[in-house]
Amino acid sequence: MMYKDRRTKSYKGNQYGLVYKNAIKENKEGKVNIHPITYELNGIKVAANIYTPAFYNENKNYSAVVIAHPNGAVKEQAAGLYAEKLAENGYITIVADAMYTGESGGEPRNQDIPYYRIEDIRGMIDVISVYPGVNHSHIYALGICGGGGYTLSAAQMDKRIQKVATVSMFNTGSVRREGFQNSQANTILERLHDIAQIRQKEIQSGDLTYNANMSDMDPEVGHHLPIVMYREGYEYYVETHAHPHSQSRFLQRNLMDLMVYDPIQFMYLIDQPLLMIVGSDADTQYMSEDAFQLAIGTKNKELYYIQGATHVQTYYVPSIVDEAIHKLVEFYK
Repeated sequence: MMYKDRRTKSYKGNQYGLVYKNAIKENKEGKVNIHPITYELNGIKVAANIYTPAFYNENKNYSAVVIAHPNGAVKEQAAGLYAEKLAENGYITIVADAMYTGESGGEPRNQDIPYYRIEDIRGMIDVISVYPGVNHSHIYALGICGGGGYTLSAAQMDKRIQKVATVSMFNTGSVRREGFQNSQANTILERLHDIAQIRQKEIQSGDLTYNANMSDMDPEVGHHLPIVMYREGYEYYVETHAHPHSQSRFLQRNLMDLMVYDPIQFMYLIDQPLLMIVGSDADTQYMSEDAFQLAIGTKNKELYYIQGATHVQTYYVPSIVDEAIHKLVEFYK
């Protein structure tokens, strides 16, 4: 696998653009280090960060974790935090911007297509499996939020993943199709016809149609969104952990792909050990519970509740993240 070093432009005083608290600002000997790289995946440039443990020695033998970021997020946010924390526990980790997102290439921008998001995970496996020191028979996966759903799909297909875990798994397909908590289940066909018209208009006019971007939302609206995950998401992505590459929008025509996708449809194909972490107060809790119930192909599975945690709090609240990391390390061992 060919890849090359990459450096990001400085953002908020961090040369790697990391926005989570206490993030690495420079590499030091004997500490967790970060290695920005790029590589080609299906002809598209992908930007990624690899984290190596303290006193990393390429002649030693390490387990690795590939980490898929939430929808609309980038590698410098929650996924990077989990990558750094797992590296502190001795793992080599990789987190990449999904194709069409962040620093990765691909046009048009900000697309959310299940096939490509799953391929992003397989591409990270390709890269990390030949990274110096990685034992390719000890590659594990972690998906956060929407990345969790795509990670479940990847584990159903790609048995190079030896263990699979999710944090606050978000079923993008079901939400785009039936709506959050099935609130739009009676308008599916109507919306599919609307999307067909949107795509046809794009072909005729050349103008792309995106959904509303959360960063353009008025604070009075963002702070009073009726769904807790979206309200806390506004605070996280727009106010406390904003990153210029992170965009909540996606092409409306992507709904053609998203509405016929469901990451839990083939859960029985997961025969690897499975850990699903979810907040006890998360309004997305039902998504992990539904997936877990359908995972009948593995004899080793656990649904773990972090008491008092909401969906977005698992992205950054120190005590909640530390509890999730402790559980992940216990699981990956």
